Amino acid sequence: MNTENMAEPIATKKPHQLEKHGDVRIDDYYWMNERENPEVIAYLNAENEYYQKSTAHTKKFQEDLFEEMKARIKEDDSSVPYFYNGYWYITRYEKNKDYPIYTRKKGNLDAQEEIMFDCNKMAEGQSYFNLRGINISDDNKWAAFAVDTVSRREYVIRIKNLQTGEILPEKIEKTTGGSTWAADNETLFYSRQDPETLRPEKIFRHTKNTDAQNDQVVYHEKDETFTTFVYRSKSKEYIIIGSNSTMTTEYQILKADQANGKFTIFQPRERGLEYSISHFNDSFYIVTNKDGATNFKLMKTNEELTAKNYWEEVIPHRKDVLLEGIDIFKNYLVISERSNGLTQINIQPWNTPENAYYLPFPNETYTAYTTTNVDFDTNQLRFGFQSMATPASVMEINMNTKEQTVLKEQEVLGDFNKDDYEEVRLWVNAQDGTKIPISIVYKKGIKKNGKNPLLLYAYGSYGATMDPYFSSTRLSLLDRGFIYAIAHIRGGEELGREWYENGKLLKKKNTFTDFIDCSRFLIDEKYTSPEHLYAEGGSAGGLLMGAIINMAPELYNGVIAQVPFVDVVTTMLDDSIPLTTGEYDEWGNPNEKIYYDYMKSYSPYDNVTAQDYPNLYISTGFHDSQVQYWEPAKWIAKIRALRTNKKQLFLDTNMEAGHGGASGRFESLKELAKEFTFLLDLEGIKE
Repeated sequence: MNTENMAEPIATKKPHQLEKHGDVRIDDYYWMNERENPEVIAYLNAENEYYQKSTAHTKKFQEDLFEEMKARIKEDDSSVPYFYNGYWYITRYEKNKDYPIYTRKKGNLDAQEEIMFDCNKMAEGQSYFNLRGINISDDNKWAAFAVDTVSRREYVIRIKNLQTGEILPEKIEKTTGGSTWAADNETLFYSRQDPETLRPEKIFRHTKNTDAQNDQVVYHEKDETFTTFVYRSKSKEYIIIGSNSTMTTEYQILKADQANGKFTIFQPRERGLEYSISHFNDSFYIVTNKDGATNFKLMKTNEELTAKNYWEEVIPHRKDVLLEGIDIFKNYLVISERSNGLTQINIQPWNTPENAYYLPFPNETYTAYTTTNVDFDTNQLRFGFQSMATPASVMEINMNTKEQTVLKEQEVLGDFNKDDYEEVRLWVNAQDGTKIPISIVYKKGIKKNGKNPLLLYAYGSYGATMDPYFSSTRLSLLDRGFIYAIAHIRGGEELGREWYENGKLLKKKNTFTDFIDCSRFLIDEKYTSPEHLYAEGGSAGGLLMGAIINMAPELYNGVIAQVPFVDVVTTMLDDSIPLTTGEYDEWGNPNEKIYYDYMKSYSPYDNVTAQDYPNLYISTGFHDSQVQYWEPAKWIAKIRALRTNKKQLFLDTNMEAGHGGASGRFESLKELAKEFTFLLDLEGIKE
C-alpha cells in the first residue's frame, strides 16, 4: 500500500549529549528509554496505529494465512514418550488449546495417565504464560516448576505434590526458572537474577515447606561478566554449579546425597579456558579447549582429582572437526561433531572403542542432533533429524544392533509432499576469499531468471549455529513462489570455532559483509534480484539487519527486523541493562577506546544516514528484557527523519510481550502472518 498520504508518526527530537573518550554523540531520541513516560507510550501507540491503518488492506490475508498455517499443524499432538526413573513422560496438546499438558504414566505406556500440569488451565486470565523448569524429585513425589506471566523471564518457582495435587505455599520469586533436587527429596537448588540487570548471579538452597525468604545463598557470582546456573549430573550423583562467560567457564561440584555440604571447585577459572563436565563411574569427562584446542577435545579425570593438570586426553583436538558435545550411557559414549558445516554423530562402545561408527545421513542440508536421552542404563540412543524439505523426525537406534526406528515424524496436514521441494547447499566467495555456505529450499520448477522473491535469513552471533531446518509455516511462502535461504555467516559456529572467532569483537564486520556477499551472489546467480530480495533477522540478527541496510540498502526490497539490537554503543555503555556486562567478550567493552570506535563504526543506530532505505517491518515487545523496546523505537524514528525515500516503515510493538513474543502455540502464528503479508504485499501477492 502507498503510505505517502498517510501521516507518519514523527517523534519529537530532544537532543541529548553522550560523551566518551572525548567523542560526543547527539542522541535526539534518548528520551524514549523512559518506560513510564506517557509521551513514550503515546509514541509507541501512534506507531502501532500507523502500522495497523497502513496494512488494513492485508488484514483478511493475515487471517487467511494464520488459518492456513494453523491447518498444517496437528492440534491434538503429543511428544514421543521418554522413560525416566520408573515413569514415562509425555507432553501433549489438545485441539483448540494453546498450551501443553504435561503428563506421566507409571511403569508402562498402558498405565493410567497422571496429569502433572495443564497449562491451559494455569494460563486462564493471563495475557502471557510460560511454564518451564519442571524437575521431579528422586522419590517421584515432588515436582518443582516455574511460571512467568509477564514475559520478562523472571520466574516464580513453586513445588507441587504429584500424589495429592497440592501446591506448597512457598513462592520463590524472581528466579531464572531453573532448579534441581538433591537426593534427599527435600532440598532444592535454584538460581536467581540480579533484580536490575537480570543477570543470573546467585545459587540458593531451599528446603521444602519453609519460607523462601530464609533460603541460603550457596554461591554468589560476583564477576559481572559471568552468569551462573545449577543442575544435576546425568549419573544423578552430583549437584553441579556452573559459571560461564563468553570465553571462560568454571564448575563446582557437590555429592547429591550431601545436600547441606560445601561445593568444591572442579577447576578454577582461567581466562580463555572453556570446559564442560559429564560424570560416569568414578570419572569426569571433559569437553575443553585446553592447550589451544580451538575446536575442543575430550579429556577425562578421576572424580577425586579434578584440576586440569590431572586431565588425560581421550579424543585429541582436530583442526577440521568441531567437538560439540557428548552423551554418556552405561555402555556407550556418543560424540556430536561438526565437519564441513554438518553435524555427525559418532557412537563408541566403552569396551571396544575400535568398533565406533557414524550414523549415516543423506544430502547436504540436514540437521541432526541427539535429543532426550535421560536414561543412563540403555542401549537406545534418541536423535532428531530434519532438513529444509523433510519434516522433523525423532529416531531411535539400538547402539548394539544398529537397528533404527522412526518414533515420530512431524505430521504436516494437508497436501504436503516433500518431493515437491528442492534443497541445495551453495558456497559463496566472501570479500576476503572465505567460502560461506548457504542452505536453500524452493518449490520445484522455479527458473533462475532473477524474478523470484527470495527471503534470506541469518543470525551470526554468539557462536549460535543456524542449521537447515524444516518449517511447516514456511510452506506458505514457498508455495507462493518464494525461495528461502539461510546464510551460514561468520559469527555462528557452523564451520568450527574459528568461524565464530572471525565474526566477533574486532572482526564483527565479517558477519555483515558475509551476508551482503551472499545477497550479491544470489542476485548474480539469478536466483533473485534487488527488486525481489528480502532479508530477515532477530535480536543480534536484527543488528545484522540494521548494519546491512546502512551498508548496502540498494540490495533489498524489504527487511524484517525482529526485536533488533541496534543501539550498540549506548547499550554496551549502560551496565544496568540486562546482559550488558556479560556481552563484553562478544562485542567488546566500549569503555576501552578501541572497542568504542569499532562499535560506533557499525552500530546501526549511530550510522543511519540520509539515503534511500528499503521497506522495513520492525517488531518488538514492550517488556523485552534482552533488547529494550527503545532501541527499535529510536532507530525507526531516526530513519524516518533522515531517509531520502518514502518506502514502508513500520514499527509493531506488542505492548504485553517480551523478547520471545506472544505465548501460546498459535498466537505466534499471528505474528508470523504479519511478517508474511508484509513480504507478500510487497510482491503484489494478494492471496
